Amino acid sequence: MPLPDTFDSSADDFASDWGTWHEARERRVGSPLGLASLAATHWLAAAPAAYDGVPGLWHAAPEGIVGSGRELDGLTLLQGGRPIGAISGDTVTLDVGQDIEWGEKRLRYFERDGALALRLLDPDAPTRTVLRGIDAFEPDEAFVFEGRFRPAEPDASVEFETIDGHRSEDAPAGVVDVELPDGPVSLTVTRERGGLHAVFADGTSGNETYRFRFLDMPTADENGHVLVDFNRAYLPPCAFSDFYVCPLPPAGNRLTAPIRAGERNAVRAS
Repeated sequence: MPLPDTFDSSADDFASDWGTWHEARERRVGSPLGLASLAATHWLAAAPAAYDGVPGLWHAAPEGIVGSGRELDGLTLLQGGRPIGAISGDTVTLDVGQDIEWGEKRLRYFERDGALALRLLDPDAPTRTVLRGIDAFEPDEAFVFEGRFRPAEPDASVEFETIDGHRSEDAPAGVVDVELPDGPVSLTVTRERGGLHAVFADGTSGNETYRFRFLDMPTADENGHVLVDFNRAYLPPCAFSDFYVCPLPPAGNRLTAPIRAGERNAVRAS
């Protein structure tokens, strides 16, 4: 699926670096098994059941996700995306980080707060075949700030609600204070992928941009300084498929000021 080359990133290093990041995002999201390929998330019960578009019967068990059926015999089991062997017989148990290769499709283990689900990734999912790219604001150095990280107390917790209404408590890493042109804000952040992560909405959300966005930041230095580059704000997975269960912004991360930087919306064929 070709994605458009939207930006001329040759003007300077800042724009070039951003253009490389943006083009990589488009490639990853639109790849055959990228974010846009999620065709279903089937929440499993204790009793085996059939699910649309999935071979075999599936149920949740203490040892993991259990599948049964002759259709599973010979399919390839993967761990971390790498083959670890063929399924022998008509029963298989999936654990954390495991997929089943089913032709060009994948069946994937998913867990949330103890509830197990089987996900189906399909290169032919309509959400992927109509995707034409990711619309974004032009890169602008005015949206790069130096923030100050304040770690959370050891017993701190924050309630997160996901897009499907599920609520859970999580331990935040702390907050990042940022002085925006319209005034100071304090973003609640968690630790993910070796850095800091924020879910936020702003004055553009639901109008100029998707209803909320994600932002990754590096770990703060020894003085608490952290780079906050809103040009790298990106769309959550649920902007590309309705079968993701993305977290919504916590109350303090719902900004009134418009942040006209970063990704805006998915671009789809009309």
